[in-house]
Amino acid sequence: MTDTSDLWWKSAVIYCLDVETFYDADGDGTGDLEGLAQRIDYLAELGITCLWLMPFYPSPDRDDGYDLTDFYGVDPRLGNHGQLVEVIRTAHDRGINVIADLVVNHTSDRHPWFQASRRSTSNRYRDHYVWRDTEPPDTSELVVFPDREDSIWELDDRTGEWYLHNFYKHQPDLNLANPEVVDEVLRVVGFWLELGFDGFRVDGIPFLEQNAKNIGDPALVVDPHELMRTIRSFLNRRDGHAMMLGEVNLAHPQQLEFFGGEAADELQMQFDFIGMQATYLALAREDAGPLVTALEQRPEIDATCQWATFLRNHDELTLDKITDAERREVFAAFGPDPDMQVYDRGLKRRLPTMLGGDPRRIRMAYSLMFSLPGTPTIYYGEEIGMGEDLEADGRMAVRTPMQWSSGRNGGFSTAAPSRLVQRVVPGAYGPEHVNVVSQLHDPQSLWSFMRKLMSIRRTCPELGWGTWSVVEQESAQVLVQRCQLDGSAVVTVHNLGAEPVVVDVPVDPRDEGLEAVDLMAEEVVTGAATTRVALDGYGFRWLRVRPTGDLAIP
Repeated sequence: MTDTSDLWWKSAVIYCLDVETFYDADGDGTGDLEGLAQRIDYLAELGITCLWLMPFYPSPDRDDGYDLTDFYGVDPRLGNHGQLVEVIRTAHDRGINVIADLVVNHTSDRHPWFQASRRSTSNRYRDHYVWRDTEPPDTSELVVFPDREDSIWELDDRTGEWYLHNFYKHQPDLNLANPEVVDEVLRVVGFWLELGFDGFRVDGIPFLEQNAKNIGDPALVVDPHELMRTIRSFLNRRDGHAMMLGEVNLAHPQQLEFFGGEAADELQMQFDFIGMQATYLALAREDAGPLVTALEQRPEIDATCQWATFLRNHDELTLDKITDAERREVFAAFGPDPDMQVYDRGLKRRLPTMLGGDPRRIRMAYSLMFSLPGTPTIYYGEEIGMGEDLEADGRMAVRTPMQWSSGRNGGFSTAAPSRLVQRVVPGAYGPEHVNVVSQLHDPQSLWSFMRKLMSIRRTCPELGWGTWSVVEQESAQVLVQRCQLDGSAVVTVHNLGAEPVVVDVPVDPRDEGLEAVDLMAEEVVTGAATTRVALDGYGFRWLRVRPTGDLAIP
């Protein structure tokens, strides 16, 4: 148990938010750090233990803050360094760690470095970016956003050369083969650690690689693993408490490499993109098989490492790791209209709308995600069942203002609606129907359920630390999992189907004096070898198996 505080990320509940869409304290239409500080107690009451802040740096905001102009700054629209420190200090006081987005792949084209680099081919900052003086080949298959870009190179009229941009053309890639750039990245990491952050979510890690295919210049080759090891070593020297959570949407063998393999010297955490996509395929089919396969194919990782499980994040809900046929199944089930889809690979919807607002299925899906071996991560608004704005462009559909009340602007801001950083969700999932105030004190609300789920998850170190296995049973629509740790285990049962089902769950088959406690009801349900669990459509149960009379709570 004492190890859980050293490796706190293995037992965390992570909550992601964008400051500009969370709460506006000064009434200018944009969320701010003062507003976030006023909502820290809300997050503590909900039960999160780690707060992930999306970019708060100065930015033209053409890519929702990921196009930054100052690695060390705070966007003045959001506040200042003093207010950021107050947020971190208040969160720490409530037992919440805070991590920041670390964006080292690119900058805005308005960053002073890039502005200087394009003035001449010989200035000091030219090599902070990746340039070529010959016309590039066709790289349309390498672009991240095929609806906006047709190449990863852009001609700069001022110098007559092309610069690399894996993302948008207004986001030139940094040259990570330049030791000066890497040194600056380490200074950035050190700066924010000194301000009190507990780690970083590292953005777009696969795009940190510079190779013969995307660069064409052997002198500019960058091994992203070497970079991750360098940052990790620096991070551990400066603050042994801090961690890095990586955005690595790659196949399992490549993910294992970014954990550092047996050395475990790169990322401590990675998002389980494959498990997430398999979950949606399983939900679409009402068959646990795809999820079981994905979980069983996870590589074995070091005890200090962890998977981050999730159902939604701030980007498109990507389905790029399942087959074309499987993707069509998920599209048909959860986003059949073209305006619900994006980039031909993902969905721009939130979970409640995809599941037709069915409260049974929504709760089962979140219970399932929280029960998976790993660390659960939720996106702001998920706790109340927010929907999306399909009229918003691309990924912005799920980046709408937080819905605090049924009042004007959903209680997000007192500004005129026309001044909001983005409009609130319209229609059936708007704040008139979905908001914090109406759910906060309703024991039957989704918010109350999510609070209970987080409470249970925090008392179950087995899920973050234990040995996972599937309990075999006959019904394809049911997933029975067991996470064993020392003398106890957590057994979860989830019915992915609409039809009721009865499942026999082994509790004490070897007659070792074990009993099962229902974690939702907090009562002993059996001391027998097996317990029969009757599940309604989309029903679920959480059981802790422990020695009879054990004082573990619950």
